[in-house]
Amino acid sequence: MNAASSEWTKFWSVRSTWWCLISGVLLMLAYSGAVGLAANAGVERSMAPHAVVIGAAFYLTQFAVVALATLFITSEYASGSIRSTLQWVPVRNRVLAAKSAVLVPVLFCYGVLNTLVGVAISAPLIPAQDSSVGEVLATSASMGGYFALLGLLCLGLGTALRSTAGTIVTVFVLLVMIPMFAGSLGGEDAVNYFPGFAGVNAMLASGEPNPIFGGVAPYARWVGIALCTAWAAAGLAAGSTVLRRRDA
Repeated sequence: MNAASSEWTKFWSVRSTWWCLISGVLLMLAYSGAVGLAANAGVERSMAPHAVVIGAAFYLTQFAVVALATLFITSEYASGSIRSTLQWVPVRNRVLAAKSAVLVPVLFCYGVLNTLVGVAISAPLIPAQDSSVGEVLATSASMGGYFALLGLLCLGLGTALRSTAGTIVTVFVLLVMIPMFAGSLGGEDAVNYFPGFAGVNAMLASGEPNPIFGGVAPYARWVGIALCTAWAAAGLAAGSTVLRRRDA
C-alpha cells in the first residue's frame, strides 16, 4: 500500500504526466472534429461517432498513453532515482506492482474520458450517422481497458529496456509497423493478433467493420481484450525478469 501511495504521488508530481494526458485529449478532439467536419462536407464517408473515436485512439491518442506509461519508469532510470526507489522497496516486483496499480485505474478512466470527449465533438457534425448509448458505453469501457493494458505493456518493456526512446520505438513497431508489414505480405489475418489491432477489435461490436482497414474482426470483443492482456502480461514478465536479475 505504501509503495502504491508513493508511486501515485510521483506519477502526479511531474509535468510529463500532465502534458501527456492533455495532449492525448487534444489529439482526440482534433481528430474527431476534423473527421466529423469532413464527413459533414461529404469529403469523407460518414462513420458513426463511436467509430470515429476508435480511429482517433488508434492513430493518435494511444501514443500519448505510450509516452505516459513509458516515462513513468524510464524517467527514473534516466535520472538515477530508480536506485532510491529500489532501496525503499527492496522486493523489486513490488515496485512494478505498485506502478501497475497506479497506471491501470488512471488509464482506464482516461480511455472512458477520451471516448466521451470524442463522441461529444463528432456526433453533432455527423447527422447522417448515430451511435446508441449502449455502443458509446461499450466503446468507452473497451477503450479504457485497452489503454490500461497498453500502459502495462509499455511499463514492462520500459523496465526491460530502461530507455525511453528504445521503448517507444519498440511499442510503435509492435502497434503499427509489424502489422503493416505483415499485411503487405498477405498476412492480413495475423494483423488482428497484434496489440494495437486487437485493441481496436475489442472496441467494436461483433460484425462491425474495422474503421482502420475496413475488415471485420474474426473474434468477439472479449478475445481482443484477452489478446491485449496476453501482450501486457508478456511485457510485464520481461520487465520483471530484467528488474530482478540486473542492477539498477
